[in-house]
Amino acid sequence: MDRRTGMGAALLTLAGVLGFALSMLIGSDAGSFLASMFIAWGFVPLICAFAAYSEKGSKAISYAAIAFAAVYATLSMLVYFAQLTTVRLEAINEQARRILDYGQFGLFFNYDLLAYAFMALATFCIAFTITGRMKREKWLRGLLAVHGIFAVTGVILPALGLFHPGMPGGEWIGIVILEFWCAYFAPICILSYFHFKNKPE
Repeated sequence: MDRRTGMGAALLTLAGVLGFALSMLIGSDAGSFLASMFIAWGFVPLICAFAAYSEKGSKAISYAAIAFAAVYATLSMLVYFAQLTTVRLEAINEQARRILDYGQFGLFFNYDLLAYAFMALATFCIAFTITGRMKREKWLRGLLAVHGIFAVTGVILPALGLFHPGMPGGEWIGIVILEFWCAYFAPICILSYFHFKNKPE
C-alpha cells in the first residue's frame, strides 16, 4: 500500500503542477488556485510515503518533514479556498480585498509564500531519508534538498515588502518565477514516481 500511495501521490502532485503551469499561461486564476489545491492534496501523502520507507536513524527528520508538509497544506488550502469562494463569489469591500485577494499582494499572498517555505522545509528534510545510490535517486535527493532554498525566500521576500499592488511588471514577474518553480518541481514528481515504483510491496 505504501508503494502505491507514493506512486499515486507523485502523479497527483505532478498533475497539480502541470495544471498550475498551464492555468498561469492561459490566464485562468481559478484554474491556478484549484491546481494548487491538488498539489497540496498530493504532496502530503507523497511526503508520508517517503517517511514510510525511511530507514532506522532517519525517522525523526522524516516526521519533521510530515509536520512541515501538513503546515504547508493547511496554509495553502486556506489561501486558495478563500480565493475560489469568498474572493470570487462575494462582494467584499476594498479593505477586505486588500487582505484576502491573492492578487493584491497582501496578507493572504504573504501566507502563500509562507506556505511554500514550509513545503521547502519538508522537501529539504525528506531528502535525507533517500539513501539509494542509483543516479535517479541521487538526482531526486539533490533536487529535494536544493528545493529547501525556497524556505528562505518564502520568509524573507514578504518581510522585505518587495511585492505590493501596482508594482511595475509585478504580474509577469510572478508568472516567470512560478513557471520556473513548476519546471523545477515537475521532475521531482516524476523521479518520485519511479522511486516508489521500484520499491517492494
